Amino acid sequence: MRTIFTLLVLTLAPYTLFSQLMSIGAPDTTKTPSVELGEIVISGSKNNMKLKNLPSSVSLMTQTTIQDDNINNLADVTAIAPGVFMPDYGSKLTSPIYIRGIGSRINAPGVGLYVDGVPYFEKSAFNFNFFDIERIEILRGPQGTLYGRNTIGGVINIKTLSPFDFQGAKAKIGLGSYGQYEANAGYYHQFNEKFGVSLSAIYNKGDGFYTNEYTDKQVDESETLGFRNKIIWKPTEKLTISSIASFEHSDEGGYPYAVYDSVEGEAMPINYNEYSSFLRNMFSEALIFRYEADNLDIKLTSSYQMLDGQQEIDQDFTPDSVYFVVQEELQHMQSNELIIRSKDNATYNWLFGAFQFSQQFDKTVDVTIHTPGMTVLKEYDHQIMGGALFHQSELTLGNLTLTGGVRVDLEKDKQDYTYDRIMAGTTTPVDDTTASREYFEILPKIAANYRFNGTNIYATIARGYKTGGFNSSFDEDHPEHMEFESEYSMNYEVGVKTSLINKQLYADFALYYIDWDNQQIYESNPSGRGSHLTNAGQSISQGVELTLKTVPFCGYVTTVTYAYNHATFESYEVNDSVNYNGNFIPYAPRHTISARFSKSYELRHSDILDKIRISLLYTGVGKIYWDETNRTSQKFYNLFSTKVSFIKDKFALNFWRKNLLETEYHSFAFDALGNQYVQPGKPSRYGFSLTYNF
Repeated sequence: MRTIFTLLVLTLAPYTLFSQLMSIGAPDTTKTPSVELGEIVISGSKNNMKLKNLPSSVSLMTQTTIQDDNINNLADVTAIAPGVFMPDYGSKLTSPIYIRGIGSRINAPGVGLYVDGVPYFEKSAFNFNFFDIERIEILRGPQGTLYGRNTIGGVINIKTLSPFDFQGAKAKIGLGSYGQYEANAGYYHQFNEKFGVSLSAIYNKGDGFYTNEYTDKQVDESETLGFRNKIIWKPTEKLTISSIASFEHSDEGGYPYAVYDSVEGEAMPINYNEYSSFLRNMFSEALIFRYEADNLDIKLTSSYQMLDGQQEIDQDFTPDSVYFVVQEELQHMQSNELIIRSKDNATYNWLFGAFQFSQQFDKTVDVTIHTPGMTVLKEYDHQIMGGALFHQSELTLGNLTLTGGVRVDLEKDKQDYTYDRIMAGTTTPVDDTTASREYFEILPKIAANYRFNGTNIYATIARGYKTGGFNSSFDEDHPEHMEFESEYSMNYEVGVKTSLINKQLYADFALYYIDWDNQQIYESNPSGRGSHLTNAGQSISQGVELTLKTVPFCGYVTTVTYAYNHATFESYEVNDSVNYNGNFIPYAPRHTISARFSKSYELRHSDILDKIRISLLYTGVGKIYWDETNRTSQKFYNLFSTKVSFIKDKFALNFWRKNLLETEYHSFAFDALGNQYVQPGKPSRYGFSLTYNF
């Protein structure tokens, strides 16, 4: 079946390309839009600047791109946006994102995520299934002035579809290899010019890609159910009130880790005896008030998010019963943000904001040590509260715009920790500790943007930071691993955004240098059970990013992206005899590259089809080092994907395939308990879907 599907796709490509000669019909001759790509407003900037005028490197993915490239979650964005890497491993609990080599594998994220203006504080909430997504905006580099804590690498802003932008209904059903099933539907209705409602839902199921040799069953089956409700009311011409609620239930097997044989240079079969999984229920609610006066825009966003998760994991990943861990966590997160900004002033624009948030974590970690028959129980009562004031000004003098801003962040972090050891029915208290930390940070930013003849040249200096905190996993004989310090960066960036060839080609080029202090580093605990964050000394991340994109002309759209990142430890001395100075930072790919081609062909003389649309996507990632020693790595690898759609009226029949050439690679690797473990990358897979928009 796979061979037949591949032949179908490869056969259709030249068939459609030469459709005129085959008398199928003429290509789509839709006129080029009068608005160039750089005129798009980036809502994620908070001051609603146009893409070309924003003094930062930005990637934008529209609804069409998301659909054509089968972007189903943030991991699918890897390499499509230059310098962005989200490894697809473990489970949704472990969902780090890296931008420009900056990120965090455990604990708080190094990249911020906002959905409809609502912050997602924990990266365990980052990996959710996409549906009714209108666009994705990725702002690279520290965004501390407008976003504050934990945006040292950048910010990803996701905007969902609004009933004021689309009216009607959407439905999709699909099947794929490895027992993949998907179905989603949405209804978007605008009752009048003042009131609109949307309701959408999604269901996904998969049998899994990896087989556990011990059980002869798939190790990573998954099932997801979610919904989103959006209500928008405009009681007056200037006031808009929005309510956005979403929920996702996810139940998945996970951790397809296999022992790696370094002598043979290959992974052994996945082979462990205790089923591992991650169950997550996530709810989010936001209430947004926006008042737009003639020269003033006021926006208040209040949000609440609940995440209830349970992880069960065979932590030795062998056929032997050694360690088994059950981790339960209930998180409550709320935030309020007020932004007041000027608008449409030709010379001077300003923005003032205030932000408040709180997080409550109730967490238990239950470790069964089969020999000598002991249970370790750790409980964490963790609270984080914070607030911030921020301001940004923009002064325009002819073709030159100067931007300056500053943010003051205050934060308090408190944790009550208890540790008991249970053996033969007897509980022995080991530790009972209360600790707290306080942070006061000032995050400045200055930028200049010069416009001439359709070209923008900018330079930016910005400070970013990621908070320190408490590790939820550490060995009792290493109490120094309980806490870790904040990390800081200064980002220096210059770039060019321009339109070429009569505005048919948009180019975005950026060159950056990041001076990075006190970097938080992931390490396995000496016992082999769990991991923790520690701090390195000084690191440097530097590189270039390039995006080339054509506007739609004659039905063609082509996008090419490339990023080179050189991230190394400048000063990381573990002790007098061990240092990693000059080594590459782990989990940061040296190169990310993508090339995307899409084309629609109208079939004007056909009663069966209206058009055929084909999309081809290439991504390349690597080299990736897996630890500070740089002894283990994943070499550069290439992935090819394709999608062909047959469209009639409001129906579309879509055939897709990912990892077309069956590339073998490792998506993650780590050392523990004297072994090296790897997770194989996802294999070649294919499927089809039927969509209906009405």
